[in-house]
Amino acid sequence: MAKVTDHIAQAKGKTLFSIEIIPPTKGSHSIDELLNGIEPMMELKPPFIDVTYHREEYRLQEMPNGEKREIKTRKRPGTVGICSAIMHKFHVDPVPHILCGGFTKDETEDLLIDLNYLGIENVMALQGDAAKPYKTFKANKYGHAYASDLIVQIKDMNAGKFLHEEIEYNFKPDFCIGGGAYPEKHFNAVSLETDMEFLKKKVDAGVDYLVTQMFFDNQKYFDFVKACRANGIHVPIIPGLKVLSTKRQAEILPDIFYLDLPADFKKAVEEAKNNEEAKKVGVEWCVAQCKELKEFGVPALHFYTMSKSTTTMAVAKEVF
Repeated sequence: MAKVTDHIAQAKGKTLFSIEIIPPTKGSHSIDELLNGIEPMMELKPPFIDVTYHREEYRLQEMPNGEKREIKTRKRPGTVGICSAIMHKFHVDPVPHILCGGFTKDETEDLLIDLNYLGIENVMALQGDAAKPYKTFKANKYGHAYASDLIVQIKDMNAGKFLHEEIEYNFKPDFCIGGGAYPEKHFNAVSLETDMEFLKKKVDAGVDYLVTQMFFDNQKYFDFVKACRANGIHVPIIPGLKVLSTKRQAEILPDIFYLDLPADFKKAVEEAKNNEEAKKVGVEWCVAQCKELKEFGVPALHFYTMSKSTTTMAVAKEVF
């Protein structure tokens, strides 16, 4: 198995194909369903596959004494298990997402030890979303508040520095660390300038490569890469892409992910008579995006697939 940065180097300028998948809701699907869903994409030989990790959710339950107790619900299963299954079934390098939210530092260390034991060499270090129904991110009391701090812990482990010095470990992991980037600004950032400062802090902490949030306007990505290079960020920057497949997605994606849709793209989707026509617009738009990005020389095209292959394959077959 290999690191993401090794795959990029070995490609010698050729644009790679990669995907991101989501663990299913607890108990709703089997591992076979997920693997069968992504298997058609294996013909395009993705060198790595990201597997997200979803925050737990909470609800308040009223107790007999009238007090309200916070109950944890809907924890999705198996990011680590799914990564192991992908690695052994498809011989593809998995990239598990590791979050600040919901983990203590000790739990993070245990997770990294497990990943190292399984032979998984890549991780994506993220702050993570707020736990529902809360609107703002809240760090675990004994965890990390920022991705940069999580990255420092991973880099320390790579150097053989563990949390409890009195415990001797006879190994050093060697994780390749990915980080998130936002061409249209992270929603919590005051400005693009401050967002760039935080991104530089993450890279300086030890990020080996970046993957962007989805975008539909390539100029946003081009401008972002230029700004990164001007600010001393020289790691590979992989564009993240989503194939729009329904009319409703044109309405909700900008609000959920804090992004803009180009006016002509938005108009074409709105004029689509049904979801099938909207999907055709989405595929054609993404194909054009990909061809332009490949010409620009991006290291990989990273598709947010929602663990489904149809639209991603429709685009990829036109591009690779």
